[in-house]
Amino acid sequence: MMITRRNLAKLGFGIGAGALLARNALAQTPAFFRIGTGGTAGTYYPVGGLLANAISNPPQLVLTAQASNGSVANINSIASGALESGFSQADVAYWAYTGTGLFDGKGKMEDLRLLANLYPESIHLVAAKSANIKSVADLKGKRVSLDEPGSGTLVDARIILEAWGIKESDVKADFLKPNQAAEKMRDGGMDAFFFVGGYPTSAITELAATGGGIDIIPLAGPEAEALLKKYTFFAADEIPANTYKNVGAVKTLAVGAQWVTSAKVPDAVVYEIAKALCSDKTRAALDAGHAKGKFIRKETVLAGAGIPVHAGAAKFYKEAGLLKA
Repeated sequence: MMITRRNLAKLGFGIGAGALLARNALAQTPAFFRIGTGGTAGTYYPVGGLLANAISNPPQLVLTAQASNGSVANINSIASGALESGFSQADVAYWAYTGTGLFDGKGKMEDLRLLANLYPESIHLVAAKSANIKSVADLKGKRVSLDEPGSGTLVDARIILEAWGIKESDVKADFLKPNQAAEKMRDGGMDAFFFVGGYPTSAITELAATGGGIDIIPLAGPEAEALLKKYTFFAADEIPANTYKNVGAVKTLAVGAQWVTSAKVPDAVVYEIAKALCSDKTRAALDAGHAKGKFIRKETVLAGAGIPVHAGAAKFYKEAGLLKA
């Protein structure tokens, strides 16, 4: 028998039949949804694991968090179909969607969609106390890790160097993950490194506790003000005192950490994920699981949205009153 609205009514489905069929289709076909995160020593990886565990509803819906090289790598993997979703800095997602900035000349990734804004990511410029670095300008001639290729940190590190009038050739640049850079600093082989992520991050926490002492260099003053005017995805931020051992409050900049996906992912799947993200179960897991968890709130899931919201997520957010119909 053909499934028509009339026949559905005869079968007793009523007005909500379409939504019910979508849910039944999801229930009958297991949906596997991978989340590209970042390096294991950063913030993306543990937060991704928390969300995957809280939202998964096997066998119907199974989320897994995978370590990756970060924002740029995640977006490229989403575009190629190697991942269903991933975490990205708001700036990187915007550039990818519009084909500008870092993605200039590479074409627009027009299928990129926002699933949710998560939390602010603070830009850390970590320096060994022995290096006597007090400002970005002091990086000249120093051994500095800008993070690995494919990471959002590398993009922002280059923006910051330029804003303070420093060329990449002015520093002895290296391109390491934060845990590798921290290990090298502990061994005396690195003066400073950049990291963009939610505080506290384990690599810096361990370095501050076991190394010879660190400073977090402020990103403030006229240079920072100019960046805030030039790039709307940057926001003024402050890392609180004692976030890291013996480090006082530090003014810096931040970008939003966003969970992005592809328009090709079925609406029914993304709807269920967005709904679960805003559930009491996920709220409890986030509050208990990571310091950044408390910043992931339904009230801010659409903050700083520089790319279109996935249709499935938009459907739930409208139902929840978070997005105007």
